[in-house]
Amino acid sequence: MADMATHVITGAGSGIGAAVARRLHARGDELVLHARDAGRAKELAAEFSGARTLVGDLSDPDRLSWAFSHQSLPDRVDSLLHVAGVVDLGRVGDLTPKSWRHQLNVNLVAPAELTRHFLPQLRASRGHVVFVNSGAGLAAHADWSAYAASKHGLKALADSLRHEEHANGVRVTSVYPGRTASPMQVKVHQQEGKDYDPSKWIDPESVATTILMALDLPRDAEVNDLTVRPGN
Repeated sequence: MADMATHVITGAGSGIGAAVARRLHARGDELVLHARDAGRAKELAAEFSGARTLVGDLSDPDRLSWAFSHQSLPDRVDSLLHVAGVVDLGRVGDLTPKSWRHQLNVNLVAPAELTRHFLPQLRASRGHVVFVNSGAGLAAHADWSAYAASKHGLKALADSLRHEEHANGVRVTSVYPGRTASPMQVKVHQQEGKDYDPSKWIDPESVATTILMALDLPRDAEVNDLTVRPGN
């Protein structure tokens, strides 16, 4: 990837997204960090000096276009990194439409809408779209139906986008991390009623390493799907 590339990142406040943002920031790339509200944007701007922010609520994708119309979008985008996500476990017999909609909106519809907004810039730069998916995007287990459905949908979105934009030089990568030591994993363990031991799970830095590998791969190759499993 060219020097001083510009990356739009969701979920940069914690976990995998924060690890990726730190690595790209450290090497001098330009960051445009998505935040759900102005307060969060201020925190991210303070943490990553020189970074720009973009505010919009991923849980309400219908309003993202309106929100972005009141902000200046970057003229150049070399990569769009979809890292933000939410999880709400529950059995099919118990999950409400509200829970289904929230997970589908944040994990699937909002990434599609963000991609739509930035496709012109990505085509111009022959850029890269990275979807941080999940092992749940490949296999669904009990209590994971809504989350897994959103992530299975995210795989379909990535696969379709790859076919549609290949001729435009846009690369598309899906990364499927197993359980990663992050705030989301803390919440999952609470919902499962289990004790949380971060040493059992993947360090977010390790997932960040795989994402940067995909971004930095020479133009003659493209990583389509990358599964990352706990090594312990």
